[in-house]
Amino acid sequence: MSSNDIDTLIEMMAKLPGLGPRSARRAVLHLIRKRALLLTPLADAMQTVAATARECLNCGNVGTSDICEICNDEKRATGELCVVEDVSDLWAMERANVFKGRYHVLGGTLSALEGIGPEDLSIPKLVDRITTEHISEVILALNATVDGQTTAHYIADQVEDRVRLTSLAQGVPIGGELDYLDEGTISAALTARKAL
Repeated sequence: MSSNDIDTLIEMMAKLPGLGPRSARRAVLHLIRKRALLLTPLADAMQTVAATARECLNCGNVGTSDICEICNDEKRATGELCVVEDVSDLWAMERANVFKGRYHVLGGTLSALEGIGPEDLSIPKLVDRITTEHISEVILALNATVDGQTTAHYIADQVEDRVRLTSLAQGVPIGGELDYLDEGTISAALTARKAL
């Protein structure tokens, strides 16, 4: 390795989410020190993923085949479709291990400031899936941001009267203390209150 190669690796690592130049430098030094244990297997794994990773043609998940394991699993054909903004949100839902239906990844949210309109997301594909897959419920698992809520309202308008539409509950998180919550979270929690 020349120092130019190392600098290039540091620059590439610094582009990853959560890593800045200093963190990238520390990570690269650690990888070099543990070359046989970490660096070489990591390089091999990255090369394999670069060659095999693809987006599911059906839902937008990332996997190694054209149709992901979730879409191929007949047990998951429950009629429930969970709509998420990004693949990372899908993976978070899967880690929770509570949803047993299928997913639809939008690829972002509507944003007038960033010039992202409905045609830039997979909303038309979502509308098609509702019909072709005989979906009975669409669960909107979008972030509680202005763009997330705008996207949820737009989708609701598009699928109105075709399917039961629900969204994730919002409000006080488990273990949350009111003193540390923002006004929007408290307002959402109060509006969505339920009987004990």
